Amino acid sequence: MSNKHVFTWRTLAIVAGAALVVRRVVRGRIPAPVPSPDSGRSGARGLKLLVTAHERLADGVAGIRLEGHGLPRWEPGAHVDLVLPSGLVRQYSLCGDPEDTSSYTVAARLVEDGRGGSREVHEQVQEGTELEVRGPRNRFPLVEAPSYVFVAGGIGITPILPMLRALPEGTEWRLLYGGRTRASMPFLEDVEKLDAGRERSGTGVPPAEGRGRVTVVAEDEDGLPDLDAFLADLPEGAAVYCCGPEGLMAAVGERLPEGTALHLERFAPRTTAGGDGEFEVELHRSGRTLTVPAGSSVLAAVRTELPNTPYSCEQGWCGTCQQRVLEGEIDHRDELLTDSERGDSMLICVSRARSARLVLDL
Repeated sequence: MSNKHVFTWRTLAIVAGAALVVRRVVRGRIPAPVPSPDSGRSGARGLKLLVTAHERLADGVAGIRLEGHGLPRWEPGAHVDLVLPSGLVRQYSLCGDPEDTSSYTVAARLVEDGRGGSREVHEQVQEGTELEVRGPRNRFPLVEAPSYVFVAGGIGITPILPMLRALPEGTEWRLLYGGRTRASMPFLEDVEKLDAGRERSGTGVPPAEGRGRVTVVAEDEDGLPDLDAFLADLPEGAAVYCCGPEGLMAAVGERLPEGTALHLERFAPRTTAGGDGEFEVELHRSGRTLTVPAGSSVLAAVRTELPNTPYSCEQGWCGTCQQRVLEGEIDHRDELLTDSERGDSMLICVSRARSARLVLDL
């Protein structure tokens, strides 16, 4: 394991109760996110669905089934926005059956020192609760490839499990699934049964050198996974999918040959090289000019003058705080907005200024 990117599965517990951010990376090039139908963008009205099951899936992980009628279909990798009773918006991967148009299933990890969303899902949402659900939308799609390699950390298994179920018979694939303990890893039995079932049926490609398609690594039993061994001898043209903590994704990325397609789903916003210094924000319609200090956010500064400015996630996931920019150069730090949206708008909870001044249509 390289010292450059050190991670533990415990890292995931800090960030995994929140929303999702997705990128597709081809080693050496980072293209813009591919736009998708966006009925799930915050601010759009969603469907009112009833929670019909709220159950423990693993230590600190709750599974939630939401039922309705004629729900929009989805593809593996998609997620939905849940508008919680408090008004907070959180995003979760769909991990049920894409063909089921009567229900959606999600899983949420409790983040003990988080910002309250995951605790609300665990402690206040229950059977009989009605929630607004926006989406689904998909920025982590399963692409066509001759073979697949999956790496999941803890709750990161949720978008990958539907992908495994959707792979055509005979597809070559392998999965590394890790967590702090086996008891903390949701859907572990489902993954192992899927692997065993394909081997028994004889429909899959035989594992290399007798190795199973699924490698499970529990940190308390096995230590950190051997990524070098797992990612060795990648089949030509293989698509690599990784969902989990930032350190895990960085460690996977640095081990891939040039040109390998790496598909990532993040549980935290990606840091950027932009500066964090002080700058000014003019509120055009309000006629006020504010100073955004280093280490603070545009959102915080704006809410000192306009306390009713809407926001939710404060991490660039949900889009609730999106505002139009009239002047200035934006330092975009979200991965939600499309290229066209970034031309004249920003998420003021995370994005900053590359210029000395921004003018917002507020």
